[in-house]
Amino acid sequence: MKWKRPLAVIGIILIMSMYIIALFAAFSRHPDSKNWLLAAIFSTVAVPVFLYVVQLVARVLKPEKRDIKSNRDDKEA
Repeated sequence: MKWKRPLAVIGIILIMSMYIIALFAAFSRHPDSKNWLLAAIFSTVAVPVFLYVVQLVARVLKPEKRDIKSNRDDKEA
């Protein structure tokens, strides 16, 4: 599964960018800084959960070759 690492890097970049935006809004005394902080906290939980769900769906929709081979061996026995 060569796509797990790039997916994890994308998730880290999304979370870190949300925190950078929240810090920038806080130091600039922007009226929406509280909303940006809440969005950053939400993304800390939501982004990893979303990435886990994507991996789970991909695993269910496309079983690995070794799983198919082991199923054949089980049926023959």
